[in-house]
Amino acid sequence: MPYYDRETISKVKELDLLSYLQNYEPNELVKINERMYSTREHDSLKISNGMWFWWSRGIGGRSALDFLIKVRGMNFIDAVSVLVNKVAVHPPVYSKPLPVLKANKLILPEKATDNSRLASYLQNDRGIDEEIVEYCIKHNLVYEGLYKSKKTGAMFRNAIFVGYDSSGQAKYAAYRCLNKNRYMGDCSGSTKEYSFRLESSKESNELHLFECAIDALSFATLLKMKGHNWKEYNLVSLSGVYQPKEKIEDSKVPVALAKYLKENPNIDTVKLHLDNDYPGRMATKALTAILPKSIKVIDKPVKYGKDVNDFLLIKKGVLKPFKYNRRNDKNVKKESLCPAR
Repeated sequence: MPYYDRETISKVKELDLLSYLQNYEPNELVKINERMYSTREHDSLKISNGMWFWWSRGIGGRSALDFLIKVRGMNFIDAVSVLVNKVAVHPPVYSKPLPVLKANKLILPEKATDNSRLASYLQNDRGIDEEIVEYCIKHNLVYEGLYKSKKTGAMFRNAIFVGYDSSGQAKYAAYRCLNKNRYMGDCSGSTKEYSFRLESSKESNELHLFECAIDALSFATLLKMKGHNWKEYNLVSLSGVYQPKEKIEDSKVPVALAKYLKENPNIDTVKLHLDNDYPGRMATKALTAILPKSIKVIDKPVKYGKDVNDFLLIKKGVLKPFKYNRRNDKNVKKESLCPAR
């Protein structure tokens, strides 16, 4: 068994996962946006800001050594040996973290001349009801945005989901490409407190909470399919996965939910429609524990599929019914749209 001194081990620990994959396994990297990557083998493993986190398993770290041990299942000595050998043959070029960009004002992407691709994507690929899509477009809750690649100059079209404050001012926007690529994120200057939402046309003391806009729109479609008036429900998205603290009691209420409850003190019931994966179940556990006792919290996960959109597509016969097993993230039959990172 090889022996490595502390200096060698300390040097190996300096190699972050992104630099490791860029240098030694470039085909394993999947670029989500300028600041985030996932891996081809595990699409729920995200790499950003020098850190990585495997959302479906609830584990993470910083270094390539952490990754080889926690994800690849290597023992410590074998993982160190792999890195020592690779670095000896080909010294790595380290990735440089991008500076954090802060915008004082929300920057909305340019609008396309029409919303035809957006409508096709939401209705045909995601199963959202045509009336609901048209309503969202008409009220500027969603539109087809344009993005020009800085590298190639090519123009791409994205779905843009917009959130507004009480005065009707756009404060939040998320983008998601209109194809199978997982290119998505928040627009510069977004304020998550004003996430995408569909508010009831009449007074309601009940709030339905989702991880993302697509799930909220999917739930509205399911309501309509059951003969309910979807406009009489409060549907709010968290604009991404909510990660509670290791100690549940130390967790904070997500800013989007906290803001909504503050502005709507009449809400006395919150129904959670979060995903069936590990992050979704942990978020549900945390919110059930930390929300005020005056609010009744009800867990309402879908019976089949990973998320509400999966369940909608199962109901429509697009997907075959399946139970999501969070221990195996390859069980996901169709991506969830959670336009945030």
